[in-house]
Amino acid sequence: MAEIKKAPQQKQTSAARPASAARKTDPSTVFFTKENYKWMLIGGIIIVLGMILMSGGKSQDPNTFDYKVVYSTTRVTIAPILIVGGLLVELYAILRKPKQAPHA
Repeated sequence: MAEIKKAPQQKQTSAARPASAARKTDPSTVFFTKENYKWMLIGGIIIVLGMILMSGGKSQDPNTFDYKVVYSTTRVTIAPILIVGGLLVELYAILRKPKQAPHA
């Protein structure tokens, strides 16, 4: 009869490690730092401010159309600029690399 030979045991690969070992994060692999989150919060506040300014107030008389209220400079110019500015701040927050600590 044919004999079954045992294959030599190999070391565990990273895929075969326990889940607890895979969850530990190395500080060099952290994508966002506290500074990134601070800039994300600032960008979000700017975007929300632009949305609030774009919504504006309500008309005194709902039966009449007031051109100056609907197409005011705040709604048509300032609010969109704030929203785009907030999106640019968000882009900066995402792409900003954390500062490397000096190696001693």
